[in-house]
Amino acid sequence: MLLAFAKRRLFLGLTALLLALAMFATPLVSNAVMLLMERSNFIPAQSSIWTFEPYEINQGSSSYWLYGEDRVNYYSFTHTPETAYRLIAKNNQCAGFDKRDVRTWCTP
Repeated sequence: MLLAFAKRRLFLGLTALLLALAMFATPLVSNAVMLLMERSNFIPAQSSIWTFEPYEINQGSSSYWLYGEDRVNYYSFTHTPETAYRLIAKNNQCAGFDKRDVRTWCTP
């Protein structure tokens, strides 16, 4: 009985540790807060709440992302209803590429 109790405590401790790592080693918490606080925010379809990281935020009255990235792509919010955002692969070959300037993003 004591062994079963110890195993259960170990299991719960490891589960809590893994959950804490998942929450704080990924952008999950900051993305959830961003989505809750600003209804116009969204996570690009090619990314996920676990991996998307905004790296430039609008400094006006609304705090939506202007540029973001995940493991594979960079994203730029376009401000147009037809296309909500542009994306480009991180391993792109654009001459003069600047991840903070969508004008330097070559077209695939």
